[in-house]
Amino acid sequence: MRIGIIGTGNMAEALGTQWGRAGHDVLFGGRSPDRARSLAGRTGQSAGTVTEAAAFGDAILLAVPYDAVAGVLGGLGAADGALRDRLLIDCTNAVGPGFRLTTDGGPGAARTIADSTGARVVKAFNHLPDSVWRLTPPVFADGPVTVPLCGDDEQALEAVRVLVRALGCVPLTVGGLDRAGYLETTTAFLIGLWHSGHDPRTLLPPFHAATA
Repeated sequence: MRIGIIGTGNMAEALGTQWGRAGHDVLFGGRSPDRARSLAGRTGQSAGTVTEAAAFGDAILLAVPYDAVAGVLGGLGAADGALRDRLLIDCTNAVGPGFRLTTDGGPGAARTIADSTGARVVKAFNHLPDSVWRLTPPVFADGPVTVPLCGDDEQALEAVRVLVRALGCVPLTVGGLDRAGYLETTTAFLIGLWHSGHDPRTLLPPFHAATA
C-alpha cells in the first residue's frame, strides 16, 4: 500500500517506520523539508511536501498536533475538495491543559476533519503513545494490542485493518464516525491517568467477571 504521512513528529516516525518494515511504501510530508528528508533517511522511505504526501497514498495518515490541523488542511485546499473521498486516517488528539478535550462542547476531532474535507476518515492509532507503536510487535502479557477503529466507509476501514495487522496488532471496529468522539474522550481520560502515575487497568475487573 502507498501511504502518505502528513507530519514528521513521533507518531509519524513510529507508524511510518513500522509500515515501511512491513513492505508498504511511505512518503513523509512536512512543513519542514529538512525534517521530512531526515525522517525519510532514517526509515529508508521517501520525503516530500505536505501536498505531495496527501497526493501520494492509497491512504493518508494525518499525524500533526491537533491545533495545527486547520492550517494544514487549509493549505491543502481541503475546503475546495482536494481530499474529497480520499482515505484519511486521523490519529490526532485534541487534548489541552488539564487533559481536557479542546473540542469539548462541539464536534470531535475526527468529525470536524471529515466535515471540512469530505474525506473518508477513519479514527485510529490515537489511543496509545508512539512508544507503543515502535515496539515490534506491540505484544504484552495479555497478547497483542487491540486498535479501535471508527469510520463510516467499509472499504476505508478494511484498508486500515490491513495497516493495523502490519504492526502486529488486532483491529477492532467499534462503530461509525459518530462514535469517534467517545474514543477521543476515553483517550483524554487515559492520558490523564497515565500522567498521574495510575494504571487504568486497575479500574476494570477481568473480562469474565464483568460479563458473568
